[in-house]
Amino acid sequence: MKQLPKATALVALDGTVVDASDSWLDVFGVNPKDCSEVNIFHLYGESGLLKQKLQESKSFSFRHGIENKMEENWFESTFAPWFDEKENVIGSIIQTDDISREVEKEMELEKTNNILKIKSEVSQVGCWEYTLATEELFWCDETKKIHNVPLSYKPNVADAIAFYKQGYSRNKISMLFHSAINEGTPFNKKLTIITQNGEEKWVSAAGKPIRENGKIVKLLGTFQDINEQVTSETRIKHHQKLLTALIDNLPLNVFVKDLDSRKILVNKAECEYLGKSTKELIGKTDFDLYEKEVAKISREEDLEVIRTLKPMLGKETISIKKDGKITNFLTSKIPLFDLEGKISGLIGIGLDITAMKKKEDQLRNLINITSVQNKKLINFAHIVSHNLRSHSANFSMLLKFLSEEQNEAEKTHIMNMLNQASDSLLETLENLNQVVDINTNVTLSKQPLNLNESIDKVRKNLSAFLEKNKVKIINNIPQDMIVWSVPAYLDSIILNLVTNAVKYSSPERSPIITMDAKKRDKTLIFSVSDNGLGIDLERYGDKIFGMYKTFHNRKDAKGIGLYIIKNQIEAMGGSITVNSEVDKGATFNVYFNEESK
Repeated sequence: MKQLPKATALVALDGTVVDASDSWLDVFGVNPKDCSEVNIFHLYGESGLLKQKLQESKSFSFRHGIENKMEENWFESTFAPWFDEKENVIGSIIQTDDISREVEKEMELEKTNNILKIKSEVSQVGCWEYTLATEELFWCDETKKIHNVPLSYKPNVADAIAFYKQGYSRNKISMLFHSAINEGTPFNKKLTIITQNGEEKWVSAAGKPIRENGKIVKLLGTFQDINEQVTSETRIKHHQKLLTALIDNLPLNVFVKDLDSRKILVNKAECEYLGKSTKELIGKTDFDLYEKEVAKISREEDLEVIRTLKPMLGKETISIKKDGKITNFLTSKIPLFDLEGKISGLIGIGLDITAMKKKEDQLRNLINITSVQNKKLINFAHIVSHNLRSHSANFSMLLKFLSEEQNEAEKTHIMNMLNQASDSLLETLENLNQVVDINTNVTLSKQPLNLNESIDKVRKNLSAFLEKNKVKIINNIPQDMIVWSVPAYLDSIILNLVTNAVKYSSPERSPIITMDAKKRDKTLIFSVSDNGLGIDLERYGDKIFGMYKTFHNRKDAKGIGLYIIKNQIEAMGGSITVNSEVDKGATFNVYFNEESK
């Protein structure tokens, strides 16, 4: 034991050292003569934890530090059970290794990693690594932060490329990545990504192939957030172009004056208004161009802006030129500073509002009325074309049944349904006439309507259609449920939701439509559920209410119904949502706004 090169000790169950190599005693600075008096629970300073681990009679290791000669060394001790001839545990065998160099390297590595992490965070530069053999993609924390993904996120190549904005950026990074892997071509490109929370961001993506024995084994790269830099550069260029456009092309009188109110820059509109060229105006003051009183007022305004350094914005002024022509202007004067921040003059902008002042009220009212009426007219046209088509189809179907039916009693039944359909058509036309009346007003006129009565009207309109398709309707709506709505809009909403539920029913089962309604605060929620084909919301969720959007390749699908009712509902201050799973059906929730009646 004494001569063993590896630091080894035999310890009894109570922690006393039975025997130990000189190298082990040297680690703890114990005199060989005092070996039998040493207890490991005192040496390791972890008596509670150590006793607990030893009682388990299993091998284990742990690291510990020992201060010696003003420095701390690190060791790793391995404990293994010590058995007698009958396999009884009589103690432990301890072997201790000096791992100071290893710990030192680990600490240096950790320190280096921390420094790199801080530099990465400060510079907003991340890194990434792709291993070809395993197809594993690694992102550092900063790269994940730039993508706005959690630190636990595990990327792959397909997902990483999908973050790039569709179009040029995504196509470009795909080609660059492919060229780097197959041709060993490094890359560094400014591209646009869409982060996980939907933010559009400019990044600098760089990559370099790493070769081993002439073969590319991985790609290493950097990933930098340059959104602020690119945005700033773009903003500067935009401002430069905008300023040039403002000076040269805006139909506003733009001029720049020095501290003595002499014009040092004028735009085309200012020249045309004064009937002079740029050369004729440069160096001139208002006293050279306007009546004395008007020029005096203008000069006082200039001095006030120069003295207070506060802009004068949107002040109505009257200009009287030397030829006596009077013009009303909306004038703004803004202090102009040099590169050192000192006042050097002012920028003036004048808008001729002579004619505008007389017509602005009339024009504003006309624009508002025209906008509202146009929107309502388009909506009304869709109602006529879409809703009357349903009535026409119902008539055609009933007439076909009548022509084919031989039984007189059934013919009488069909005639009754035709009469009902005729009455419903007349009622629909009457409602459409009401819409025409509504469209003559700026605001919609909502009425208190019995929801069940409106549903019954639609069911009668679609009686043949519903019978043919063996539709079961479950109505859970209370009989006295009242909804505030435009009558034609309510009929259109119910009609479209019911016909859609039948059109997109599953061929595997008979259609079942369930209707519910409840009141919540100032809102009535009307729900229509079906057991049909359902809609893939992840794929089509943002398009479901779009005009002419269809999702099931049906010939009779027009893609207009949901668009119409969405506009009708929103016109009444409400909204509509959908919940759906493929082949499990869909639920449409209509939120009628009853706060504004």
